[in-house]
Amino acid sequence: MARANPLLTIITAAAGGLIFQLLSLPLAWMLGPLTAVMLVQQLGKVTLPWNPAFKQLGLIILGISFGLYFHMNTLQQISTYLIPYILITIVLVGSSVILALFIAKKTLLQPATTIFGAIPGGLTEMVIASEQLKAESSQVLIFQTVRLLIVLFTVPYVMTFLFRDSYTSTAVLMQSGDGISFFSLSSLLFILIGGLGFKFRNLLPAGIMIIPLLLTILVMVSPAALPAVPDILFYGAQLAVGVSLGRTIYFKDIKQAGLYSGLFAVLTVLLILISAALGTLLYVWTDMNLTTALLSAAPGGLIEMVLTASIVGADPAVVTSLQLIRIIIIIVFVPVFLKKVLFRD
Repeated sequence: MARANPLLTIITAAAGGLIFQLLSLPLAWMLGPLTAVMLVQQLGKVTLPWNPAFKQLGLIILGISFGLYFHMNTLQQISTYLIPYILITIVLVGSSVILALFIAKKTLLQPATTIFGAIPGGLTEMVIASEQLKAESSQVLIFQTVRLLIVLFTVPYVMTFLFRDSYTSTAVLMQSGDGISFFSLSSLLFILIGGLGFKFRNLLPAGIMIIPLLLTILVMVSPAALPAVPDILFYGAQLAVGVSLGRTIYFKDIKQAGLYSGLFAVLTVLLILISAALGTLLYVWTDMNLTTALLSAAPGGLIEMVLTASIVGADPAVVTSLQLIRIIIIIVFVPVFLKKVLFRD
């Protein structure tokens, strides 16, 4: 495909975000650019260039923004939710594995490939983990892409439809920053946090976002204070990440997977329904409100679920914490468990 001018990427992304905003669609400045870039690349047969540094900067800003939701009482809340959440995570991951093994049994796909294609972890992280067990990583990438697309374009929309009374606008509710100006000396902490996040980004999966998030939480529970992230930076960060995601999605890859893509689409819908049931159980089991429980249990990406939480009356700090806990469980423990139990030499 021909390579377009970088200016076209920015115009396309901005147009997508603006259209989604005018239509009052959720996550307008992430899903709008994602959709616009994806469609222009596919229909226009062009490659829209995008510097990877923009995505990295966007993830750093989002990590800091999510960290600003936290206070000391957030940590106290999380401690009471920990055991119930770990249990429902085990059920969700177990359901993913069972459904994936069923697909493997009915098709010619390797069990390791179907499992890592189904587990609701990060796309990149699941591809890397699948290589450890000699799965077909290219197929894992396609199946995770199918899962990602379905979750991104169903969960936020269903949540805003069901909880429309709480959903008053497409704006994301951010921390007030205790009235501190963004142009104060306190903002220098953002530069330090962002720099550390970039330097040590390879220490953790998705470290480029998670490390700034964790560092911001440390500041928020300390006597120090931080200002709110300006809207233009926050929405710009969403745009940067949305463009990066949109550039990686190719219809031809999904089409090449044929029937398998359809099977994983059905599997994803089943996992969404299972997670909704588990989220309802979490709501009954704890003092968490229903929207927070549903989004904490949802098999979506951390970024998208936290952004959705902030516009439907859920608690973004709790959703961030619990989704992060699930990511850690999946990345650290699931590959080890699979290797020891299902794929022993």
